[in-house]
Amino acid sequence: MHFLILVLEAPLLAFGAEMVDARGVVGDFPGASMLTGLLANALGWRREERDRLERLQGRLRFAARIDREGERLTDFQTAQLGKDDQGWTTRGAPEGRAGGAATYRSPHIRRRDYDADKQVSVALHLDPAEEAPTLDDLAAALRAPARPLFLGRKSCLPARPLLEGIVQADSLAEALPALAEPSRVLLPDGEAAVARDERRLVSDLRGWHAGVHGGQRTVIVRHLPGRAP
Repeated sequence: MHFLILVLEAPLLAFGAEMVDARGVVGDFPGASMLTGLLANALGWRREERDRLERLQGRLRFAARIDREGERLTDFQTAQLGKDDQGWTTRGAPEGRAGGAATYRSPHIRRRDYDADKQVSVALHLDPAEEAPTLDDLAAALRAPARPLFLGRKSCLPARPLLEGIVQADSLAEALPALAEPSRVLLPDGEAAVARDERRLVSDLRGWHAGVHGGQRTVIVRHLPGRAP
């Protein structure tokens, strides 16, 4: 099989995880919805093309290897918002504000997590492989993306071109071989298991028609000891 290899590296990146209230946490690995959005953005697709986005996410199978762990940090953000202030939403219409005068005396507070100086390699393929867009279509879009690309949040600009190339391998695990240093790899459930594999439930599937995350899947996290010199 052929696999597209991406290298995700940035001064700050954010692989979004389950958000609670105003705390935007991040996960260790990129999620299926994030990669779907990244590839669709490179292709020039629009958010309203829900059928195409849903189909691309359903075809996507990928593995991710942490090449450099980086350092996790939290950005504390505040904004003083008035009664007449409006915010734009993903629905394409402004959202107003309500409440009494005392509602606006305190600033809006939220926290957003990021990983600094992290690098993750991704191997992905599409099933079925012959359906458009193909891996070649994705590679061409990543070489010359229709829009600027970002890694999780719009402030997380890549430090390098994302496309590393296309490789041939028998499995996702073989497409991302071990590094010289110990690392961790995320694999989809169904890959051949080895001793000490850890199975996790992740909520990284987006319902593109509803506009919310609402699906879970089982993944494997494998600890690689590092390649002998």
